[in-house]
Amino acid sequence: MLTLNFLDQKTKKELQKALKTEEHAVTRERILIMLLRNEGKTYDEISGLLGCCKRQVWYWCNNGNPKEIESLRDKRKKGNHRKVTEEYIEKLTEIIIKEPEEFGYEFGRWTVARLSTHMEKETGILLGNTQLRNMLKKKRFVYIWAKYSLEDKKDEQKREEFRKKVKEYKKLLKEKPESIQIWFWDESGFSLRVIRRKHWTKKGKRKKVRGDRRKGRVNVMGGIRYTDKKRWVDLIPTGNSQNFKSVLLKFYKDIQREWIEQGNKKEDFEKNGPKIVIILDNASFHKKQEILDESTEEMPNIILEFLPPYSPDYNLMELVWHSAKEYIANKLFKSIEELESLIHKLLNEGGLTICWGRKIKNKGSSIIAS
Repeated sequence: MLTLNFLDQKTKKELQKALKTEEHAVTRERILIMLLRNEGKTYDEISGLLGCCKRQVWYWCNNGNPKEIESLRDKRKKGNHRKVTEEYIEKLTEIIIKEPEEFGYEFGRWTVARLSTHMEKETGILLGNTQLRNMLKKKRFVYIWAKYSLEDKKDEQKREEFRKKVKEYKKLLKEKPESIQIWFWDESGFSLRVIRRKHWTKKGKRKKVRGDRRKGRVNVMGGIRYTDKKRWVDLIPTGNSQNFKSVLLKFYKDIQREWIEQGNKKEDFEKNGPKIVIILDNASFHKKQEILDESTEEMPNIILEFLPPYSPDYNLMELVWHSAKEYIANKLFKSIEELESLIHKLLNEGGLTICWGRKIKNKGSSIIAS
């Protein structure tokens, strides 16, 4: 049984040094038990000071060897992780970023169990799933959903050509703002089904929103002006070439009316009015030759510039749709009329505030950045 001043000076200094350097809290607690007992503290006093049970103090005073720090460490910590080498970790981080098929497997993704089995083949070391998962977390790997991507379908040469073209339009806009307008154009749809998004709630509780597929959809088409961020949106029954032409004609007349209200004459619009550059995607009904020919004849001031394939990051209108859908998220609409009314208020009456500095991937982010 340990008594007052049972430690020699050398052992006492080693314990005091270990107390400062030991990484595990339980081991530090056991060292303190030894040091406090050496000062003559009783089991009850040590228990009260350290906040542990008296039985624990008694056990380590009688079973711990103060001259061997290793005897105070938890033997459970000597597990598989002691076998893991730097080479194992390096190989693990190399393998996990590769596709399983590169190693002859038919499955499409790595799970912890599959990784563990494969790493045993590679290194001869078998780790448990929990241990391997914790190791991956320490290396900043996370197990999350894969994202659909069309990056490999983008044509960088066409994107670069488009960037140069837009740059020229912007240059002209800066030099002669009255001679040109740049508009970004797109279509979108809003459904009666509740758009589910995150929200604040009490921990342990979740707000329930109606999740059934309700009939009813509002389709919209329109654009946003680059200079003043003015929005112009119209409702359409569906996206097709005829509706595209009719909405475009309505838009053209509104721009013409705006120009006339500035003190100009209607008959001078074609010659002296601004060129209206509309940047839009490659939807098939946008590029129907018959519609393009008719539009050129009826709306001569309009210039259609088509985006490179798979380039929503160049269309500023994407951020407008995104912001509108974020605004109405978690809201249940009772009717199509209620939804239409709010959309009109948000998009045409300035009811929607958009944070233009917010960069969201594929939501006009490249245009904002430029």
